[in-house]
Amino acid sequence: MTIEALNVLNHEEAEARFRDCCAANPWVQGMLDARPYASSEALFTRSHALWPELTEQDWLDAFEAHPKIGDVDSLRAKYASTKAMASGEQAGASTASEDVLQRIKTGNEAYLAKFGFIFIVCASGKSASEMLELLEARLPNSRAEELENAAREQARITELRLEKLL
Repeated sequence: MTIEALNVLNHEEAEARFRDCCAANPWVQGMLDARPYASSEALFTRSHALWPELTEQDWLDAFEAHPKIGDVDSLRAKYASTKAMASGEQAGASTASEDVLQRIKTGNEAYLAKFGFIFIVCASGKSASEMLELLEARLPNSRAEELENAAREQARITELRLEKLL
């Protein structure tokens, strides 16, 4: 979709496209209110400007739109083979072990129990082992630290989704 096509979507269609990127209502409304966008740069600038305005509840609402990772079968499917390095070569791909998948499941459950929201990380291009390492590194954090970490990751995810939208 071009920025011009995004600008001419009716309100409901544009709202759905933005909500697919981030489910925080004030962010969606802020993105809608700024239409039409002069350029994709203006779209990203607006998105970045809205982040500091979001409350804890807004972030939690955004996190709730993500699927909870905890089912080993879905983890197995997701990490059947790790993404290749940035070069795009497939030679480095490997299968995630059952141990890693079980540890991700257990870690995700512990994370949710401790912080009250699911583990949020921009997973694009990360292997199961990398995800496990990040999860385990963040588990000792305070809730405030994790809310900040998760919000930062949500912003990255949203930016990637906006890029895909365009």
